[in-house]
Amino acid sequence: MSDILSRADIVLLVDSFYVKVRADEMLGRIFDKVAKVDWNSHLPKMYDFWETTLLNRPGYKGNPVKVHQRINDLTPLDHPAFQRWLQLFDKTVDELFSGPQAEDIKVRALSIATILEAKLSTGGEIPIVP
Repeated sequence: MSDILSRADIVLLVDSFYVKVRADEMLGRIFDKVAKVDWNSHLPKMYDFWETTLLNRPGYKGNPVKVHQRINDLTPLDHPAFQRWLQLFDKTVDELFSGPQAEDIKVRALSIATILEAKLSTGGEIPIVP
C-alpha cells in the first residue's frame, strides 16, 4: 500500500469513505435524509478540503462549522455520530493507504471532529478552561 500523495489519492479516499457513510444506518440517515446532501456538489468540496488540509494545496473555501451547525439544528450531531464518522474514516484510510500522510490525515480527522463536536455543543464557542 502506498501513502496519500496526490489529489487522485484524496478522491479515492473520499469516494470510498462516503460509500461507507451512505451505507451506515446512523450516518446515512443524517447525510441523505436530514442534510439531503447533493453528492455531485459535496464530493468535490471534500476533495478540495482534504487536499488543502493534508497536502497544503489551495482550493478549499468554506466554513465547516456553519455547515454542520445547520445540520445540528435539524438533528443533533452527538458524540456517537462523531465517533462513528471517525471509525469509518480511519477504517477507510487503513484499507487503502499506509504511511506518514495516512497517519496524519487520521490525526487531522480526529482534531476536526473534536473541534466540530465541541463547537456544536457550545453554540459555536470553545470553552476555555483555566
